[in-house]
Amino acid sequence: MEKLSSDNQQFIKRTFPIVGMHCASCARLIERKLIRTPGVLNATVNYGSENASVESDTEVSDEQLAKSVEEAGYKAIIGQGAKDKEQRTPEEIKEEEKKKELQNLKVKVIISSIISVLIFLGSFPEWFTFVPKILTNPYVLLALTTPVQFWAGRSFYLATWSGLRNRTASMDTLIAVGTSAAYGYSVASMFGLVEGMYFDTAAVIITLILLGRYLEAKAKAHTSDAIKKLLGLQAKTARVVRGNKEIDIPIEEVEVGDLIRVRPGEKIPVDGSIVEGISSIDESMVTGESIPVDKKPGDVVIGATINKSGSFVFKATKVGADTMLSRIVKMVAEAQSSRAPIQRLVDIISSYFVPAVLMIAVATFVVWYDFGPTTASGLMALTNTIAVLIIACPCAMGLATPTAIMVGVGRGAEKGILVKDAESLEIANKVKVAIFDKTGTLTKGVPVLASYTGKTGTSKEEVLRIAASLEKGSEHALGEAILEKAKEKGFVLKKVQGFKAIPGYGIEGNIDGKRYILGNRALMKKDGVDYKLTEKEIEKLESEGKTVVLLAKKRILIGLIAIADTLKEGAREVIKSLNEAGVETWMITGDNERTAKAIARQSGIKNVLAEVLPDQKAQKVKEFKGKQDRVVAFLGDGINDAPALAVSDVGIAMGTGTDVAIESAGITLLNRDIRSILTAFNLSRVTLSVIKQNLVWAFGYNVILIPVAMGILYPFFGWLLNPALAAFAMAASSISVVGNSLRLKRIRI
Repeated sequence: MEKLSSDNQQFIKRTFPIVGMHCASCARLIERKLIRTPGVLNATVNYGSENASVESDTEVSDEQLAKSVEEAGYKAIIGQGAKDKEQRTPEEIKEEEKKKELQNLKVKVIISSIISVLIFLGSFPEWFTFVPKILTNPYVLLALTTPVQFWAGRSFYLATWSGLRNRTASMDTLIAVGTSAAYGYSVASMFGLVEGMYFDTAAVIITLILLGRYLEAKAKAHTSDAIKKLLGLQAKTARVVRGNKEIDIPIEEVEVGDLIRVRPGEKIPVDGSIVEGISSIDESMVTGESIPVDKKPGDVVIGATINKSGSFVFKATKVGADTMLSRIVKMVAEAQSSRAPIQRLVDIISSYFVPAVLMIAVATFVVWYDFGPTTASGLMALTNTIAVLIIACPCAMGLATPTAIMVGVGRGAEKGILVKDAESLEIANKVKVAIFDKTGTLTKGVPVLASYTGKTGTSKEEVLRIAASLEKGSEHALGEAILEKAKEKGFVLKKVQGFKAIPGYGIEGNIDGKRYILGNRALMKKDGVDYKLTEKEIEKLESEGKTVVLLAKKRILIGLIAIADTLKEGAREVIKSLNEAGVETWMITGDNERTAKAIARQSGIKNVLAEVLPDQKAQKVKEFKGKQDRVVAFLGDGINDAPALAVSDVGIAMGTGTDVAIESAGITLLNRDIRSILTAFNLSRVTLSVIKQNLVWAFGYNVILIPVAMGILYPFFGWLLNPALAAFAMAASSISVVGNSLRLKRIRI
């Protein structure tokens, strides 16, 4: 559950599992019921992931949502809180329900298969002369078919009734109508009202469709493997330091502030910060990088990562749903449940599809009954009508997009690429303009003080001491470089009064009763400081790619500090690949143009936006989107990047950045490798390719086989589609779409 706000209005976003859906029409029915629930602002239901995502007023209860889903004929796993009485999470409850459903389906398939074989043998004694005569008796065939029709096929009738109550039709409607027609016609023939029996058709169709659903469910289970793997990573217990004792407690009982000891080979239970000891930690579950990361006191550790060497104690800072792992699981689940733009076309077509098929089926019956061979027009009309109803089930269309999205998002998570929504995954490969923030994105974001000099009689040591004293109250990355150098020199810092940060310019404060300012040229100009005599020196440093910070006292320049930030490994490779792919690359930074261009040259970027204040980044992105009808991606990592990440078509955040940036981005690169940008674009490309293949197959299957089922080949070749073969083809189409989506697990990205 996530609290959000819009125009001062509080609303809640909830994502929860739904059990009992059989096709995309089921998902649309539940969606409509949820949207009609008072207080619900928006709702989406994903057939592939079997999850619903609902945005509603805070007053809407879990019980109201569960009731709406129940009225549609399905079950929502919501309202139990984080866990039920047996301490199971909603996902675990869903898995249990799915296992029960799968087991029941398996039993029905086995029993129906045995009965259907007997019915088939008894229906054709002229083919199977060895069959006992009792099996050919119409009343025995009726007795055998009835449990298949109404016990094994009960779910079709329940779903049809639910659809009728809600004035909609689904795949189940087509199956129920088609098999009921065959069953009813056969019963009527027993009393001499018509000729011909189709008990075998009704039984075999239901059995084949149930078999298809069973195989589809088994295949779909693998599309959510990523979530299961992530959930399985979590530690079960934590060794908490209490006084002089260390005790093992369940991870659910860990609280913020607890001191926890982790020994070599153990999993880190929750997120925190090391207070004692050093170690090397395998963070591959988060970043996808296999090389362990060295950690020391003060460094952050992530829950579910593995301590490779050394024992250490850390302080818990995030527990439960706030941990990195929990947030990743939540974001992956929501992304898998979200709807890609390409799905809208499928939804529009599907909404008209079932009613259209029912009309086509009626037209097929009328045409064959009126114009078919006079000796068997009624039988052929019924057979072809049933074939149309069965072959047209839109399962494959409903599965085409969501299954590919689920597997693609899961594959990304395994590579340290966290996709927030399906739309970002779909359009990432269409990016034509990529705007890179400089610090922390293109560069390492760990600036190093390169040089510092004193002016107007001030010693260089005094310049560093004053600058470090001022920067002690700042959070800017450049300030850390100054503080690190002062610490290295062993300087005792002075007390600062009246500290003030000026975003985009620098900082100011009073030391020993004197006012100092530290920042860029714009700040000096704004404060009336004359720095013209040092302009050539500044320009030389900037041409080397260094950022120059100026220090002034009482409007007199007293020092220059040059800070260097090096490019990330792989940055040139990424820019070169994007340029070769026709993507226009830009760098945006608050640095002056000379420094910015020097860094851009090193990376291979030709276009630079320099001296851009933090609050102007989003506006610059909007200008790109407004001027050109091209997909724009913004890549950043800091708090001041969040607005730009949010307004871009595709926001990509470096996972080493802030939580705010990660929440604002559509895609987060959890590892430290900038080359993951190319991997993310490739993941988008191959996922969209699989989606298109699925849709071509799903639509092509219906476009080709519906006319065949109607009997279009009969005048030319004398061919008609047997309803049982239609059921087999329908099941095979769904399984093929799921199987094609699962290929994403093996495709190299």
